[in-house]
Amino acid sequence: MSAPDFKFCPHCATPLAWISRLEDSGETERLRCPACNYTHWNNPTPVLAAVIEYGGQILLARNAAWPGKMYALITGFMEAGETPQEGIAREIKEETALDVTALNLIGVYDFQRMNQVIIAYHAQAQGEVRLSPELVDYRLYAPEDVRCWPGGTGQAMADWLRSRGHTPQYLSR
Repeated sequence: MSAPDFKFCPHCATPLAWISRLEDSGETERLRCPACNYTHWNNPTPVLAAVIEYGGQILLARNAAWPGKMYALITGFMEAGETPQEGIAREIKEETALDVTALNLIGVYDFQRMNQVIIAYHAQAQGEVRLSPELVDYRLYAPEDVRCWPGGTGQAMADWLRSRGHTPQYLSR
């Protein structure tokens, strides 16, 4: 139960403190402002992800900020005023320049390490791939050649592969 990046009240700038109060679920300790009673709820952030099917293959991309040569799903945050479907179609367009032609929910996944909830879709896309500066490379894989990773969006990839009759294979650590 930590929120290391959130130290001051956004209303009055008083340092936040771990204060216990009675809530609907019982006595709960949260970061709170002792001056104005602001509560930092630290709720998970919704993150959108897509297994992109492009030309019969799966497109995985490598983020410029990642060390090593890890390739993964296209992901991004929802913006105010958009649905999850609109958000993932926007992210796919922004990051790959591809147009989404079909979109189906794979599932919703808990990603506590990052305090996120992942909403994952299977997207069929077309067009010419042009990566945003956020991405440095992409690769296309036959579904049976994809190797899943143990957490986060890797669970969505594994579920999508199972839905297509493939037994997910996992990366070795």
